Amino acid sequence: MKFNKALVAMILAVVMVMGLCTAAMAEDEPLKIGVIGPFTGAAAIYGNACKYGAEVAVAEINAIGSVQIELLEEDDEHDAEKSLNAYNTVLDKGAQMIAGTTTTTPCIAVGAQAYEDRVFMLTPSASSPDVTDGKDNVFQVCFTDPAQGTASAQYISEHQLATKVAIIYNNADAYSTGIYNTFVAEAANQGLEIVSETTFTDDTTDFSVQVAAAKDAGADLVFLPIYYTPASLILATAKSMDYAPVFFGVDGMDGILTMEGFDASLAEGVFMLTPFSADAEDERTQSFVASYKELTGEVPNQFAADCYDAVWALWNASLSAGIDGSTSPEDACEMLIGQFTGDFEVIGLTGTMTWDETGAVTKTPTAVVIKDGAYVGFND
Repeated sequence: MKFNKALVAMILAVVMVMGLCTAAMAEDEPLKIGVIGPFTGAAAIYGNACKYGAEVAVAEINAIGSVQIELLEEDDEHDAEKSLNAYNTVLDKGAQMIAGTTTTTPCIAVGAQAYEDRVFMLTPSASSPDVTDGKDNVFQVCFTDPAQGTASAQYISEHQLATKVAIIYNNADAYSTGIYNTFVAEAANQGLEIVSETTFTDDTTDFSVQVAAAKDAGADLVFLPIYYTPASLILATAKSMDYAPVFFGVDGMDGILTMEGFDASLAEGVFMLTPFSADAEDERTQSFVASYKELTGEVPNQFAADCYDAVWALWNASLSAGIDGSTSPEDACEMLIGQFTGDFEVIGLTGTMTWDETGAVTKTPTAVVIKDGAYVGFND
């Protein structure tokens, strides 16, 4: 059989050109980041803040003209089973890494599956140590629950906000109990007297017993390691009892001012431990706030800033590691682990961040206080 040398040469040339085109197309593929959180339901304030924060980050990144990002967004309704379904959906659509999930219980479930699949996760706001425990591929942008409890007790003591403290926490929620436990331990070290400890569950709607216990014990500060929905009811109950202590919350209370039907005057003077304040005067924060307002018509909260930082961190780490749109999720996972456990540092809206091998972030907390229906930095 005779070969037509000219034909063979032409075929080889075509194959070579196709290969070069394929490689170029692979390089042009965007990074695909899955964003999973509650976009509907009771926790939607958190999930939507994360989603919109991510979208602001992507708009900035894609305007740079380097490696582009495509967001793959899925609602999990703050439900573990639905979150697993959302995770599988974004993977089917080509997600290479996950900025999520937003809330703790779904993140524990999804993280366990992502560990088996070798998919990298950077959660903006799921703060329980159980989220990262035993999983080398799951990292956090937010403070862990123990860190929030410890830092809250230290802040209250250092700024002399109170000496007698009451605690109202959700004993059915891992987030709340985790913060409660470390707060109690550190309060003893800080010389804070805990005069009342009361609990509730997810189904509680009447907080008169808990608030009365704090008032009767003479607490001048009530620590609320809880989410904003029960916190809003506690504030209303305290008002009805003519009880006006200092209320001090953590990041789960962020969003209370945007609750539908909530009287913002009830939150006047409430403190929250947070790494982000929308009234900060630095140029980057103000640019983010302006972009977020343009997108949503609202002022961004900490969750928005956390997810903004998460997307920027994933993009920077990907560039540093050489990850592009053609990298498999499994390869991207190992490359990102190497970045986040190395000397990788991110200067974000929520602070200068580094990570250890447990997935926990290191950054400095600050506090804001609600004045005239807005969060402002606290100056004692």
